[in-house]
Amino acid sequence: MKRAWSLIETPQQLAGAKKAICASGIIAIDTEYDSFRYFHEKLCLIQVQTGVKTWLIDPLAGLDLSFLGKVLIDPDVLKILHAGDNDIRILKRDYAFAFRNIFDTHRAASLLGCHRLSLLTLLEGYLGVTLEKKMQRSRWDLRPLSEEQLDYASRDTVHLLGLYRKLDRELNERGLEKEAARLFAEIIAATWHPKTLDRLGHRKIQGYPTLTAEQKERLRKLFRWRFEKARETNRASFMVLPDQHLVDLSRLDDASLDALTVSGLLSPKKAAHFGAELLKILTNR
Repeated sequence: MKRAWSLIETPQQLAGAKKAICASGIIAIDTEYDSFRYFHEKLCLIQVQTGVKTWLIDPLAGLDLSFLGKVLIDPDVLKILHAGDNDIRILKRDYAFAFRNIFDTHRAASLLGCHRLSLLTLLEGYLGVTLEKKMQRSRWDLRPLSEEQLDYASRDTVHLLGLYRKLDRELNERGLEKEAARLFAEIIAATWHPKTLDRLGHRKIQGYPTLTAEQKERLRKLFRWRFEKARETNRASFMVLPDQHLVDLSRLDDASLDALTVSGLLSPKKAAHFGAELLKILTNR
């Protein structure tokens, strides 16, 4: 059976996708991004469904996607998304795209009084379609992507056009078009904001109440250091150092590089990268 998607990794492949996408009056859009391992969400795949095929565009391939920005802002092209707030935020952040004329199936279903709003549930209820959601934590940032990953990514947009037609008809029948348009405008206005430091976040770490006043101050400084290091390296905070390691480090009264490594609090690699900075915090130098 001929697959209904194409992976776009080269300018030559992009030319075919561009022609099909620019010729469509209605498209469905989704993205895959990693917000688990990275400090700032990393955009890893853009899915565009044109009714016949899903174009899986690799944003890590260095392609010129400026044509897509023209499509997204075109008021004559309807863009279908599901819970598209984050998709829009990230595409604005990475490409400075702007959006007009969208339809969000999540917001539409909510307006219609649906209580279970996952794409899985809505497709089953409105279209009788069953999808599996087993790869949401997949390593979308690694290349090459597997056939299984690409199949999974393509399925999220395949049925959005059909779901849109069902929901749009019901919105019109119930006279909710204007309210829906207001909700869609809110999504269009969504903007990405960088993470900010929770200045009291160290107090929420398990074990904080058991520390002495001096150790609590060390933990505060370590927590702030980890946030800045995570931002600098674009890695999730827990990948820099997990919470428990911060607490254990704050308990060290006689800190030394040997103590950091022998205790197992730092791997040799992390000791080489971070040891001097951590010792400076722990010894108040």
